[in-house]
Amino acid sequence: MRIGVIIFPGSNCDQDCLWALREAGYDAVPLWHQHSSLDGCDAVVLPGGFSYGDYLRCGAIARFSPIMTAVRQHAEAGGGVVGICNGFQILTEAGLLPGTLLRNEGLRFQCEPVHIRIEQTRTPLTRGCRSGEVLTLPIAHAEGRYWVTPEQLADLRANDQIVFRYCSADGELTIQSNPNGSLDQIAGVCNHQGNVVGLMPHPERAMDRWLGGADGRRLIDSLGLAPARV
Repeated sequence: MRIGVIIFPGSNCDQDCLWALREAGYDAVPLWHQHSSLDGCDAVVLPGGFSYGDYLRCGAIARFSPIMTAVRQHAEAGGGVVGICNGFQILTEAGLLPGTLLRNEGLRFQCEPVHIRIEQTRTPLTRGCRSGEVLTLPIAHAEGRYWVTPEQLADLRANDQIVFRYCSADGELTIQSNPNGSLDQIAGVCNHQGNVVGLMPHPERAMDRWLGGADGRRLIDSLGLAPARV
């Protein structure tokens, strides 16, 4: 399976993503933001970082990069699209995912391991996981507080688009387990089809127990189980 990792000016997790994908056995290739195509990739990952220095608003400038036209076309054709951290922010700015990411509730940069509960398994990142499974992954963000309108939240719930929620180690949804104040403890969502998914935690940074944990491999390995078109 060929997976592209888009590199925007300011991306700093692209090499981590490429390493993680190759470690999992994929043909992972870098894609520069000025490219006009995905070079035959079956799926594409928008990595974390600070695209365009987070000027104006996180992801607001990156959404206009030439390659985003190809990403949109790929998504509309049912192709797998994954946004991690800043990549998630870009996908919301581009309208490929609902909602927005606001400043953390405590107005501080949060860099720590968190627990997330898998809410549904129809996305490229969760096909190999169990509903209700709890993973431990690191976060590193200052604008990770997910927010939608009450009407959008009702739609997310009705259409089973909430993919990950912040939780305690035993899977309970507690105030203490929500690191940034995200609405409804949401750590990641997908589109209606389920082929576009975004999350704030970093699975590519949790691929080996020597790096603090290997739960990220559960998500990375799932990419190989997802069809190229949904």
